[in-house]
Amino acid sequence: MSKLSYEDKINIYNERKNGESLSSLASKYNVRDDNLAYLIRLIDKHGFDILRTNKNKTFTSYEKEQIINRVLLNNESVCSVAIDEGLLSRGMLQNWIKKYKENGYNIVERKRGRSTMPKVTKKKENEIDKEKIKRLEEENLYLKAELEYSKKLRAVVQARKNQQQKKK
Repeated sequence: MSKLSYEDKINIYNERKNGESLSSLASKYNVRDDNLAYLIRLIDKHGFDILRTNKNKTFTSYEKEQIINRVLLNNESVCSVAIDEGLLSRGMLQNWIKKYKENGYNIVERKRGRSTMPKVTKKKENEIDKEKIKRLEEENLYLKAELEYSKKLRAVVQARKNQQQKKK
């Protein structure tokens, strides 16, 4: 229904109320007839004001859960609940239910807006070289300490061997 203008939707409704069939309207406006039936039921329930949405209506997670529970717990049909709640398509509610089940029966809010990824700044070459030199110096110092430790350990082991040989 998104490709229909506000005027098209009103014309479809008026033509249907004047007795035109859904199949002829569907071929005329190049839209599926079940979508047209949904549109007509939606206008019957809420009036033409439901079509005048400048901004998409957002639902809180609590509202979504209440709507989903009407379908899952109360066994109401998806279409009737979507029309009662004024959703612009029943597919919207079907997607909510699918994601609700996928997430272990939890409502997960989708984050909107730009992601807050950290900015990658290009470092100057001399800064990179300084960091590399510092890292290498620290590594060199660590290796020197490790070498000293292994020399002292070898000397201690050798001294113990010498003491054991003298006792025999």
